[in-house]
Amino acid sequence: MGLAVLLASTSLFACKKKVDADQCTQLIDRYATLVVRERFPDASAEQVQAEQARERDEARGDENFRSCVSEVTELEFKCAMSAQTTGALEKCLE
Repeated sequence: MGLAVLLASTSLFACKKKVDADQCTQLIDRYATLVVRERFPDASAEQVQAEQARERDEARGDENFRSCVSEVTELEFKCAMSAQTTGALEKCLE
């Protein structure tokens, strides 16, 4: 499941404080880092950075990511940023 789909599945009606645009970018970077490390455990810093850039570019064109600031709560963000696997990160955003 992609990060954009997970962002879309968070509640629009939650009354909790939402994340800002910088935090949404941090979420993408965290997700990209976990993806690279799971697929390529010996990935170089350059490979991780390249994947982060690719994920950021992809997210810019995704409607679900553009609504990240209105959907993702601070609690979900903190959970996602501490996740050690993509599966755990995705669970935080469900």
